[in-house]
Formats: sequence, structure tokens, C-alpha cells
Amino acid sequence: MKNFSAKKALLALALIVTLIIPQMACSSNGQNTNTNSGVGKTGFYLDTVCGITIYGMSDPDGSLAKLSDDDLELHFLRVITDAFLVCSDYEKVLSKTIETSDISRINAAGGEATEVSDEAAEIVEKGLFYGDISGGAFDITIGKATDLWDFHDNVETGHEGGKIPSQEALNEAVSHVNYRNVKVDDNMVKLTDPDTEINLGGIAKGYIADKVASYLEERGVTSGVVDLGGNIVVIGSKSRDLICEDGTSPELTTPFNIGITDPSSKTGNLLGLMPCSDKTVVTSGTYERYFQQDGVKYHHILDPKTGYPAETDVLSVTIISERGNSADCDGLSTTCLALGMEKGLELVSSMDGFEAIFVGTDGNVEMTSTETGFQLNR
Repeated sequence: MKNFSAKKALLALALIVTLIIPQMACSSNGQNTNTNSGVGKTGFYLDTVCGITIYGMSDPDGSLAKLSDDDLELHFLRVITDAFLVCSDYEKVLSKTIETSDISRINAAGGEATEVSDEAAEIVEKGLFYGDISGGAFDITIGKATDLWDFHDNVETGHEGGKIPSQEALNEAVSHVNYRNVKVDDNMVKLTDPDTEINLGGIAKGYIADKVASYLEERGVTSGVVDLGGNIVVIGSKSRDLICEDGTSPELTTPFNIGITDPSSKTGNLLGLMPCSDKTVVTSGTYERYFQQDGVKYHHILDPKTGYPAETDVLSVTIISERGNSADCDGLSTTCLALGMEKGLELVSSMDGFEAIFVGTDGNVEMTSTETGFQLNR
């Protein structure tokens, strides 16, 4: 994962595509307050700014109720810190830039079969699945082509705009881009082309978000939000109480409102609000990372066939599903962005349990269903 300066980290935080709108009343440790803003913390993982906020935890033995407000907050923060350690552990397995990761070991094996963890094998197979259903528009072997591009301003030199690779370099890179070069047999992964390189950037954050949310639930969290760079997982519903005896309080009935950014807005206005309880919401957009040169916009979603940014009539795609499907939502959002409006809508509509909101380059909004409860601001 690339290292950003503090300035770049703050910029990433400002550009998070999905916002959490709490809007809730609560009581904290038995003392009435006006709002339950939850207890939250941010960190820099997976090449982006990540946030975890807890709005409620179960307290079956009454131990939390005995804590002071300060100690209760510290307990919540410890749980969040431990959850970030889970995030970091998965990054060490799935990042292609950490030399000891499973993915790096596959890439460096020279075509030899490499034994990997269950988690790495699982997410690689899921990536291959999205390669199949997208006709190759989604390809986890895009790595070497991606490495040639730089979609960030150069903070050190003050240069505005990224870097366009040479045609010769792109041609060489895409000659090794083919997800069919990846073979998985149980926990053994092999690249039939030794120069192929796996990059799980289009699906790993969703997978890790699912794992972090599951860990929080195991620790007793009944109401919370995980945001890994715009990959949102909502645990439960809005909680009036930070703690409750068994986690089944009738107050856990009002959904969170997840704000979806309008990609055509230059000021970060919301496209609308998505009410969510035990849901995952993932947005991909061409406006997230891009630069312009000579009047041409170059975004970070690449066409595996050319190595250039995919030609698409879509500015952003938001995929919504039940909690536990964030990896699929991540893969689908990237896939649909590359496929374009018509084919993307057709693909999501053919899959049970998934809904989508598309924003076209013409500003039009298309949805797979009007039953999601999405409240369009326009």
C-alpha cells in the first residue's frame, strides 16, 4: 500500500464517498443525554482513511453499566482498537505491497504453486468469479498496469496531475493481465504466467469490512458502523442506549441513514440517503481518484484489455445488500462501473439480494429497484 503524507490523509478523509448521518437520541450509562453520537475512531489502513463507530453494545452481565462514563468510553475505544488490529492483520495477508503477504508471495513465486491462508484463497476465488461474470471487465491481475499509473498529485513537487505511462510499458503490462492465469486448488494458488500480478484492490476492502464487522459483533456490538474508505457495513440499527442488557432492546428499530455523495457535485453534496439496518453499502466512482491532462480526464478504474481508464457512461455505482456481502458489493461496484450503465444494471438485476444506484455521466440516476427506501435529494 502506498504511504501518503498527512496532507494526503486529510484529503482522503474529505473525499470519503459515503457519510454516516446518525440523527439519534440516546442514554449513556443510564444518564440521559440529547444525542447518541456514538464512540468512534479513525485510522489509515488499506491505502485509505477508515473509521469505526460504536453506537451500542450488549451488557448481559451488567458489568458495563457499573463503569463510569469515561471508563465506558475507554472500553468502547479498546474494542475499536482491537477491530483495527483485525483490519491490519488482513491487510498483512492480502496487500500486494507487503512482501510477506500471501498475495506478494504468489506474485513472487515465479509461477510455482503457493500455499496460502483460507482467507486469501477465498477472496482470490471470489475475484475470479467476478472476472467470469463480467466477461473480464473485472480482473484481479490488473496489478502491473495499475502500477504504471499515478492518480495522485505530487505533494512534494507541487505538481498537479498524475502520470500517463508510455504505450510500450502499457502494452507489456496488459500482455500479462488475464484472470484466467490464476489457478486455485484448495489453499494452493498458482500463476500460469509468472509475470502476472494479482492486485485485490477492487475487492479486498469489502472482504475485510465484513470480517471487521463480524469481529465487532463477537465483542458484543449491537449497533455500529464500519467505514473502510467508503465500504460501509452497518451493524444493527440506531441505538438509543450505548449499553443494553441483552442486545435486543426495542430501541434498536430505527435504521441508520447512510448518505451517498453526489459525484457531479463539486462541494460534496449528497445525492440522497439510504436507510440501513444490518446492511452493507459500497460505492465506486470515477471521481474518487483521477487527474486531468490536456482536457482529458484519467480515472483509476482501468480496462484490463488496454490498461487505460475504462470508457464508461457511469460516474458512480452504489451497491446495497445484507450485511456479510460487502466483498460482493465491492466487486460488483467496480465491475458495474467498468461495464457501463446498461450492462451494469442488467448484471445486478440478475443477482438475488443486491440493489444498485447508478449515476450517469449525464447526471441521470438509475436504480435497480425503487423499493430500497433510497431518498433522492433531487
